[in-house]
Amino acid sequence: MSATADHAEERTNPAARLGFQPEQVVQEIGYDDDVDQELREAIEEVIGGELVDEDYDDVADVVLLWFREDDGDLTDALVDATTLIDEGSPVLLMTPKTGRDGYVEASDINEAAQTAGLSQTKSVSVGKDWICSRLVTPKAAAKKR
Repeated sequence: MSATADHAEERTNPAARLGFQPEQVVQEIGYDDDVDQELREAIEEVIGGELVDEDYDDVADVVLLWFREDDGDLTDALVDATTLIDEGSPVLLMTPKTGRDGYVEASDINEAAQTAGLSQTKSVSVGKDWICSRLVTPKAAAKKR
């Protein structure tokens, strides 16, 4: 595939835009009927396997956390997610977009991330109902500079 085709795929495939790589173990937390099935399928296509669920008992490469306003305490959910990955691995926090049921304020995400020891590196719109906040440990972010 040419470099141009790679860049075109990154723009059109949300899983590629989020940085998923072949053979990654992606642990999904917070799955419910409202999640974006197309995104899930795109991730599985890129990684070449199925997402693992909340019962997975090994270290994952990425945590995909679906979170809605009424799902409990976001800080606790993020702290729990960081125990499932190695330092430097991302937590991809999926929250409903503005105006959708379960919308989480950006300031709440930022505060919970900081309290959990994470930094937000970017936000990406994925699908019509969800936005992804990419969160990493600050130490890991500093190492990449």
